[in-house]
Order: sequence, then structure tokens, then C-alpha cells
Amino acid sequence: MRVMGVDPGLTRCGLGAVEGRPGAPLKLVAVGVVRTGADEELGSRLVGIEAGIEQWLDDVRPDAVAVERVFSQHNVRTVMGTAQAAGIAVLCAARRGLPVALHTPSEVKAAVTGSGTADKKQIGAMVTRLLRLTEMPKPADAADALALAICHVWRGGVQHRLAQAVARAARKDVTR
Repeated sequence: MRVMGVDPGLTRCGLGAVEGRPGAPLKLVAVGVVRTGADEELGSRLVGIEAGIEQWLDDVRPDAVAVERVFSQHNVRTVMGTAQAAGIAVLCAARRGLPVALHTPSEVKAAVTGSGTADKKQIGAMVTRLLRLTEMPKPADAADALALAICHVWRGGVQHRLAQAVARAARKDVTR
């Protein structure tokens, strides 16, 4: 399974793609960020993020997209920008018919490090180790995007297969 992770943000939107399956070594496909200027108009920033994500989807060709679920923060302005960027990522994936999963920060941290309270340095270190990289991906938004993709490979793929199995069983019951 190839998964593209998106760590949404208006200034830096982290993007990362990995390939793998639960219980097998993971492989880095790509990692980077889409940047927009803080002095740009909101609409232009969102268009820039959309163009960047669309280009990544063209280049990476993921089977699924994992986006960080936006949660309430103290700074409403920050959470609004993050939510807008997340919405763009979901829209781009949905437009292509790709399954989209939203993972909470604590879920991602727990999946990658074993602790739902891990800090950015711990996440970066584990992403580096899990993907057998020579150095930690930078900036942290890029490492976080890879962590989202890893979390989805390990957790989301299983959840998706379970949902498919339940749907197949329900169809069998209906046809009997």
C-alpha cells in the first residue's frame, strides 16, 4: 500500500509518502513541503497548497491519503488555517476517488513512537529509524507527514480491510 501523509498548514504543508504493509519494512517514496508566504492573500495560499498537493498526487500516485485531524488549539487563527489546508488535502484526494483517513496527532504519535505524548524530536527520530534514513527529514512538518503515512499503513489499512470484510459479509446476508 502506498500512502501519502499530509501535515496541513498554511505556511508549511508537510507531505510525505511511504510504501509498505503491516509487519513488513516500510519504504520512503517522497518527502517535502508546500510553502506559501504569510504575506499572501488567503485565497492565493489555498490555491498554492492545492497546486502542490495535486502535483504530489500526480507524482506519488498513492492508494490512500492520510491527513492530520485538526483539533482545537488555543489560537483560533492557527486552527482555522490548519483546517483550511486540511480541507484542501481532503478535497484533492476525494476528487480523484482516493480514500482519505483522518488521524489525530496522539494516534499518530502512539503508532510511530509507542507514546501518544511524544514530542517532535521523538517522532522525527522514529520516522528516521523506521524508514532507514541517514538523517531526520526536515522541516518537522515533513517528518510529521511521513508519520501520518506510517500510521495509516499500520492502522488504517487494517481498518479498511475490516470494513471491506464487514461489507462483504453484509452483502452475503442480503443475497441469501
